[in-house]
Amino acid sequence: MTSARRTDRQPAAPHVADSHDLIRVHGARENNLKDVSIEIPKRRLTVFTGVSGSGKSSLVFNTIAAESQRLINETYSAFVQGFMPTLARPEVDVLDGLTTAIIVDQQRMGADPRSTVGTATDANAMLRILFSRLGDPHIGPPSAYSFNTASVRASGAITVERGNKKAVKATYERTGGMCNRCEGRGKVSDIDLSQLYDDSKSLSEGAFTIPGWKSDSQWTVQVYAQSGFVDPDKPIREYTGKELRDFLYGEPVKVKVGGVNLTYEGLIPKIQKSFLSKDKEAMQPHIRAFVERAVTFTTCPECDGTRLSEGARSSRIGKTSIADACAMEIRDLAEWVRTLDDPSVAPLLTALRDTLDSFVEIGLGYLSLDRPAGTLSGGEAQRVKMIRHLGSSLTDTTYVFDEPTIGLHPHDIQRMNDLLLRLRDKGNTVLVVEHKPETIAIADHVVDLGPGAGTAGGTVCFEGTVEGLRAGDTVTGRHLDDRASLKETVREPTGTLEIRDARTHNLQGVDVDVPLGVLCVVTGVAGSGKSSLIHGSVPAGAGADVVSVDQSPIKGSRRSNPATYTGLLDPIRKAFAKANGVKPALFSANSEGACPTCNGAGVIYTDLAMMAGVATPCEDCEGKRFQASVLEYRLGGRDISEVLAMSVARAEEFFGTGEARTPAAHRILDRLADVGLGYLTLGQPLTTLSGGERQRLKLATHMGDKGGVYVLDEPTTGLHLADVEQLLGLLDRLVDAGKSVVVIEHHQAVMAHADWIIDLGPGAGHDGGRIVFEGTPADLVADRSTLTGEHLAAYVGA
Repeated sequence: MTSARRTDRQPAAPHVADSHDLIRVHGARENNLKDVSIEIPKRRLTVFTGVSGSGKSSLVFNTIAAESQRLINETYSAFVQGFMPTLARPEVDVLDGLTTAIIVDQQRMGADPRSTVGTATDANAMLRILFSRLGDPHIGPPSAYSFNTASVRASGAITVERGNKKAVKATYERTGGMCNRCEGRGKVSDIDLSQLYDDSKSLSEGAFTIPGWKSDSQWTVQVYAQSGFVDPDKPIREYTGKELRDFLYGEPVKVKVGGVNLTYEGLIPKIQKSFLSKDKEAMQPHIRAFVERAVTFTTCPECDGTRLSEGARSSRIGKTSIADACAMEIRDLAEWVRTLDDPSVAPLLTALRDTLDSFVEIGLGYLSLDRPAGTLSGGEAQRVKMIRHLGSSLTDTTYVFDEPTIGLHPHDIQRMNDLLLRLRDKGNTVLVVEHKPETIAIADHVVDLGPGAGTAGGTVCFEGTVEGLRAGDTVTGRHLDDRASLKETVREPTGTLEIRDARTHNLQGVDVDVPLGVLCVVTGVAGSGKSSLIHGSVPAGAGADVVSVDQSPIKGSRRSNPATYTGLLDPIRKAFAKANGVKPALFSANSEGACPTCNGAGVIYTDLAMMAGVATPCEDCEGKRFQASVLEYRLGGRDISEVLAMSVARAEEFFGTGEARTPAAHRILDRLADVGLGYLTLGQPLTTLSGGERQRLKLATHMGDKGGVYVLDEPTTGLHLADVEQLLGLLDRLVDAGKSVVVIEHHQAVMAHADWIIDLGPGAGHDGGRIVFEGTPADLVADRSTLTGEHLAAYVGA
C-alpha cells in the first residue's frame, strides 16, 4: 500500500500520443517555394503573411491543406475515389503531423440562378420541412415548398418482372414548389426588339442590327428576305399583324432560297438558339455586349420574384408564408422562429435557430435567405461557408482561412477575430493567410514569407511571435505599424454626379452628389449599401464613360496567362513577325506555332481515373510550348518562349529600349507594374493567380480604357501593407490625369488619402441604406459621429 502511494506522487511520464504537437513541413517546393521547412504548432492560431506572390497560398493551401485532403480521399474505396476530384501529391519531401483540413476560401459561390443563401447553407431545407409539418393549408411534402422541384404527373402501364409477368397500371405524382413561368429563377428574360432591327428600314435596306448579319450576302438574312412570309422591301413597322407574327415567332419550316433548301424560323427563337443558349463568358466581346443590350431580365409577374408556385405561397404558419420567411432579413427571421413553439418539431426549431443565430453572430444578419448566392462578395461567401463550422463538435481539426477579413469594416474585424479564437480554443489548429495588422496581432505564431514576390520570394523570412515580427527586419515587420496620415490639402471637384432617390436593395431613397475629378471613397459597415449605391447608380448616371472594376472572378483556363488576358501578346507577336518576316500566328501557342505533340500546353496530361492525373513536361518542346522551328526566330536576342518566361518588370525593360522596343507592349507592361504585378511572369497560367492578383490584373487591363470615371471595388484585396502605398500612388496618378476615381473601400489608409468620403450606415441591411456622412477625411475624424469616423480617428492617432 505504501509503495503504491509513493508511486502516485511521482510525475507521470508523458504519453507518447501527446508528443505530436507540431505540423512539420520539410522541403516544400510547390510553385515558387524554395525548399521551405517549418514547424507549425497545433491547437494554436498561426498567421501566414508576406507580400503578394511571396508563396503564402502555395505553402498553406497547395501544400499543407492539399496533402491533408489527398490523404483523406485515399481512405475511400477506388470506386468512390472515381467520383471525387483527383489531387496530385504536392512537391514536398516530408509532411508530418497533419490533421483533417477544412478549407474556408474566398471562392465565390456558384452563380447558378437557382442557388441562394438559403440553399447554400441548408437553412432552406429546414424551413421546407417546417412548413410541410406546420403550414396551413397542408400542400404536400418538403419538395412542395422547393423552387428547385417541378411538379410531375405520370400514368401508364408498367411490367412487373416477377413470377408471371403482367402489365400493371400505375400513376406517379410529385408536388413541387417551382413557379412554372420562371422555372424557379424569380426572373424572366425579355428580348428588346429595338436591339435586333431598325423598324424604319426594310430587310433589303439592312434593317438587322445583329452582329454579323449583313443584308446582302448572309444566308441567315436571305432566308427572311426570300421566305415569302414578309415583303423584303417594306419597312418592318408597316408589317401586318400576321407578317409580324411570322417574322418574330414563325415555326420552323423548309423554304427554298436561291435553289437551296433552308430552314425558316421566327427571329426570336432563332436569336435564343444562336446567342442565348451559349455561355456568355465564352463569347467574343462584341457579341457579349450585344446580348447584354438585347436581353433584359424582369421580375417574374406570376410569382413576383419569389420563385415559388401559388400553392407554396398560399401555405402559411400564422400569417407568414415560406416566401415571406425567405425574404426577411435573417436576424428578423431568427426572431420569428423564436415565436414558434410546437413540441412535434422541437429538434428542427432548435437546429434552425442555431443556424440563423450563427448568421447573426458572424455579421451576416442583414442577408436574406432568398439572396442569390452569386451576388455575395468574396468576403460574404467566405463567412457563409464558416456557418456550418461554428457549431461543429469536431476538435483537433485544421481550419484554413484565406484572408477572412476581406470585405469587412474595421468595426467587424474584431468580431471575425473572436470567431477565429473560438475555433482555436475548442482545440483546433487555425491557419490564416492574412495582411491586416488587426488579425496578425492576435496570432500565437507568425510565419512571414518573402522577401519579395514570385521568384524573389518563396523563403521563410521570419517565424515566431508577433512581438518578434515587429522587432525583426522583414518587410512585414517594418510596415506592421504603418499609418497613413490625413492630407493637408484636398483636391477641389470639377463637377458632380447626381444620384437621386436610389432604392436598389436596402437603399432608402438616397440622394447624394458624387464629386468628379477627385479621389472619392465610399465606405460603411458590410451590408450598409455601398455596392448597391455605386454599381447600381453611377454607371447609369455617367453613361458609357464608366470603367468598373468589380470583384467578379476572371475566368481562364490553364492556357490563359497575363499576356493573353491583357492583350499584351498581340503587339509581341507582331513585333516578332515583323523582325523575322513571318506570320504573327506562328508566335501563338494556341495557333500555328504550337508544338504538335502537346498542342501548345507544354505538358502531357495523363488521366489515371480515380488516381491523381500526371502532368509530364513535353519531351519534344521541353515545356516551351512552341515548335522548334518557331524558336529559331528571335527578337532582341530572345525567342518567344524566353520572352513569356520573363517577369513583367524584366519585360518592361526589354520592350522599352533597343531592337525589341515595342511601345504598344511597353504601355501594357507599365500598367501591370503600376498595379503591383511586376513579379508575375508573362506566361504564368491564370489558374495559379490569387484573387487579389486577378483583380489587379483586371484593373491593369481597364486602365487603358478611355473612361472618365473609374469605379473600383476594394482594390486593396490581397495587398500587403507595403503594396498599399503603391496603390495610393496609382490612384493619385489616375486623378491627376483628369480621371474621376470612386473607390468602395474599408482600408483606413485609402480613407485617409481620399479627397472626399461618403459614409453609409449606420448599420447593415434595413438598419443601413442611408448617408451618415459626406465630407473630407479630416471632417470625418473631427466629427467622430460614425463608426467609420471613430476607427479612422484611432488609425491616424487623432
